[in-house]
Amino acid sequence: MEKSNDHDKANHGGSGGGATEKWEETSPGIRTAETMLRLAPVGLCVAALVVMLKDSESNEFGSISYSNLTAFRYLVHANGICAGYSLLSAAIAAMPRSSSTMPRVWTFFCLDQLLTYLVLAAGAVSAEVLYLAYNGDSAITWSDACSSYGSFCHRATASVIITFFVVCFYILLSLISSYKLFTRFDPPSIVDSDKTLEVAVFGS
Repeated sequence: MEKSNDHDKANHGGSGGGATEKWEETSPGIRTAETMLRLAPVGLCVAALVVMLKDSESNEFGSISYSNLTAFRYLVHANGICAGYSLLSAAIAAMPRSSSTMPRVWTFFCLDQLLTYLVLAAGAVSAEVLYLAYNGDSAITWSDACSSYGSFCHRATASVIITFFVVCFYILLSLISSYKLFTRFDPPSIVDSDKTLEVAVFGS
């Protein structure tokens, strides 16, 4: 009986809550779907980056460029980082057995979460700057800037909208990597305290 119990514990990852020891290889269909999902943000990130990089305007009021605004520079850098990570993670996900080990599952989980917050912050802060550029702030006597630099604002708006599409993809990737990680843990075992107490009394 002891050998049988030991065998059962080994098959179920020992005590409840521990990670299972057996890693199942991801099916080719699921691996392909994940790879394509990780590749999808690359084009969007590059598009948002290029649109913002080319965003500048000169007129009788002066010249303005994305580089004059810290929020827009942050958005460019965030999209560049996300494009590189998406390409690299897609290449790793496409490899057979590449995501079947615990270190790589944890790595995907942590980096997906980090990049989601990074690109979300870039989009949010850029959207706030655009709101002020379109509407101004009467409380501090700021006038709107987009009435004078309409073309600049339109291109910046397009870049921010594309960035929020990237956010949607990364939220989905974060959910997938979270599911792949936490399904590798056994549920916590339930200890019957009454039964344990009864056995202890009987044994004494």
